[in-house]
Order: sequence, then structure tokens, then C-alpha cells
Amino acid sequence: MKQIAIDMDEVIARPNDRFIEWYARDTGIKIREEVLFQEGKKFYQYFGEEKGGAIRGYLHHKGFFKDLPLMADCQKVIRWLDQHYEIFFVTAAMEFRNSMEDKYDWLQAYFPFISWRQYVFCGRKDMIATDYLIDDHVSNLTSFRGKGILFHAPHNLEDTTFMRVKNWKEVRSFFEKELK
Repeated sequence: MKQIAIDMDEVIARPNDRFIEWYARDTGIKIREEVLFQEGKKFYQYFGEEKGGAIRGYLHHKGFFKDLPLMADCQKVIRWLDQHYEIFFVTAAMEFRNSMEDKYDWLQAYFPFISWRQYVFCGRKDMIATDYLIDDHVSNLTSFRGKGILFHAPHNLEDTTFMRVKNWKEVRSFFEKELK
């Protein structure tokens, strides 16, 4: 059975929703996610280096990753993928120490049909040896030895190096074709 590694943030989980929520909480200003797609940036990059650095600091807070909303259709499609492929959730959680427990609990809550043995919390993804990797970061796909699939996100709009999927329905369509 072929294997698929799936990134978490901005692939199955929506951290921009938490950035928007916490920024509004701290400043009273609500930023719409559509603005990020217009700018082609991560949420914290939208504000410049100094202010953006403070906002990026949210990632180090316990609870930031705790109950992030799901990407549309990802549960349903991953349940389908799990019937045809071996699934691994792969996340660079080591950079944000407090994220590991939150991410583990999040995966248990939303994907109970995927075993904890299929979670990979790492610092770098170049050691991942699956057949496919679905990720929003071009740098992770560049060093990946299998087939890289770029998940559409505000910060990767300009990249044309990898096959791009804009949503989970497109992911399913791609893998249905791969099965034939």
C-alpha cells in the first residue's frame, strides 16, 4: 500500500483563524483571511518585521494549536484515503514546543481512525520517506524524495514548481486518478 504524509497547519488545520482571533482580541482589529491571499503572505508577515515578530510569538503560546478549525472536507477525504493508502500526519512541531500536546490531542479528536503510531512530530521533513507529501511549504516539498503536492495557502501563491491542490476535493480527485 502506498503511503501519504500529510502536513497539519494550513493543510488540515486552519491556524490563520487563531491568528485572526487572537489579533482581534489583542487589538480590537479583525483582519479577513481574504486579505492574506491578496497579499500572498503568512498572517504575521502582513504586519512587517517588528510587529509581525510579536504576532508570530502567538505560535509559542500553549493553546494556540488546541482546537483549530478543520479545513473543509479534510476528514471525509482522509477517511477515504485511509481505505486506499497508508496515512501519516507529519508536522514540524518541534519548533513550537507547546504545540506538541495540542496537536496530538487535536489529531485524536478529529482523526480517531488514524493511529497515534502514524503521527510524526519532527523538526525537518526531508527524512520522510513516503510516496507522497501534501504540504503548504515549498521548502518541505523541495527536499522530499517522493511526489510533492502543494496545498494552496496565502504564502505559496507564486510557486509553480509543484502540483497544486486548492482544497480536499481536489486531493481526492488526484488520488482517485492515482489508483487507476
